[in-house]
Formats: sequence, C-alpha cells, structure tokens
Amino acid sequence: MKPIIIVNFKAYEEATGSNVLGMAKIHERVAKKTGAKMMIAVQNADVYRVSNTVSIHVLAQHADPVEFGAHTGSDLPEDLRSNGAWGVLINHSEDRMELLVIEKTIKRCSQAGLKTIACAESITKAFEIAKMKPDFLAFEDPELIGTGKSVSRQKPESVRKFAEMVKKANKGRKRKTIPLCGAGISERQDIIKALELGVDGVLVASAIVKARNPAKTLEKLVAG
Repeated sequence: MKPIIIVNFKAYEEATGSNVLGMAKIHERVAKKTGAKMMIAVQNADVYRVSNTVSIHVLAQHADPVEFGAHTGSDLPEDLRSNGAWGVLINHSEDRMELLVIEKTIKRCSQAGLKTIACAESITKAFEIAKMKPDFLAFEDPELIGTGKSVSRQKPESVRKFAEMVKKANKGRKRKTIPLCGAGISERQDIIKALELGVDGVLVASAIVKARNPAKTLEKLVAG
C-alpha cells in the first residue's frame, strides 16, 4: 500500500493567495505521475478555488464545532464541505484545542461529511483523541516541526508506540483510525522509516512548500 502524503501549505506566501493554484497543480501533477496518495491542506479562504482546480483531496486547516446560526467568524463544517473541502485538520500544533473542543469538532465535521485528520503532540494526548474515532490521527512532536529532523528517525520508539496504540484502539471498530506521523519529514528515507514503524503516512510542510524547486523535491520525496 502506498503511503498517504499530506502536505500542509500553512500560511506560507509560496502557497497562498495568488500562488496557491500553482502550488496545488504541482502536487496534482506529481500525484498523477507517481501514483502517490496526496492530500493538500490549504488556507480555508483558498479551499473553494483549489478544490475546483485540482483533483486531489483538499483539506481545510481549521473548523469550529458550531452549527448553523449566529457564529460570526467561525468556520462552519457544512460550509467548508460545500466549498469543496474533503477533510479538515484538527488540533494542529499551530492551532491547539482543548480535548472537549477536539471531540466536538470531530463530531461536527463527521456530521458534515468531512474527513477528520486530528493531530496530537504526545502519546498521552493521542490516546485520548483516539477514543474520539477520528478518520486519521497524526503524532507530531512539536520540538521537531520545521527542523528537518524527522520524528521517524529522531524518536522512532515514540512513533512505534503511537502506531501500536492506534492499532489497539481500532480493535472491534468497523471504521478504523489511520495512524500518521509528522514533524521534520523532509526525505524519502523519513517516510520509509515511518512506514516501518507502523504508520500509514506522513504530514509534510516546509520541506516541500518552501523548497527552491517544490516539484522536484516532492517527486524525489514520493518516487518509488
């Protein structure tokens, strides 16, 4: 099975506003060329035009656990879905939530038809979030994010323990949570190591989006 590759565009200038479609098309081309299971997480304001331009899955970077009504400034899950979002990142290291809010957000997004990609900064937090049955659960060590030092090679036992915990949480469930990892992923070997440790994919960001040649870097990362 080919690994899942989620590339987070964050709010990088190279992948927002007038630049977002060019970056999104690069990911689509590489996905088609290599057969990689590619998803991209874009600024919520860019979801509509990106999802109407490329065929790969587009994720929103945030959602609020609100329903239709007076919620000025909130990101309504149903609206994200109707604008083309396939899923949403929840509790990313740069957008932390309390456990109760995470649970409510996963529930509301699921009700709206969005896939949920929840993040956890520790095994303890991941254990609690796993109970909430997100579609994907990513272990991201905050100390390694953006460093170029991958969590899969710097903290392999943590990744292994996380993957085993998710597998145990999935026992008896019809809908399984898919384990991922992120933080510092920048080379093909980082992904290979992550898969060996038991996860099904990775989250990547600056290593691709801020690369001198994103297309070449991305293709090198996922080729084979």
